[in-house]
Amino acid sequence: MLSDVQWSELGPLVVACGPKAKTPPQDLRRTLSAILCRHENRAKWRAVPKNLSPWWRAAQIFIRWARAGVWERLLSLVQERGVQLGMVFLDGTNVRAHHKAAGAAKRGDLGPARHS
Repeated sequence: MLSDVQWSELGPLVVACGPKAKTPPQDLRRTLSAILCRHENRAKWRAVPKNLSPWWRAAQIFIRWARAGVWERLLSLVQERGVQLGMVFLDGTNVRAHHKAAGAAKRGDLGPARHS
């Protein structure tokens, strides 16, 4: 869970970057803690501890904010202000896939498949 110190620095930035919705997300601190917990542990959404936030709410916020570009804006703002939270944000576009995930030939392959 986000500590009081972390939330005091991150909370206003999240509110500034978040989408302007008619109804603000309930208990944003706990929901963000659930999202961070899920990503730190590389767990499935349903494995998010119930004491943080309902898994479906954390997943819904994460996906909506990803589509709206909130995470990119938040990262830029955190970097711009030099906020040190003791966390690392990793942008997946900068991570190279393993060669097996990139469509490399498998052992024993004779070459490209022929299409009839």
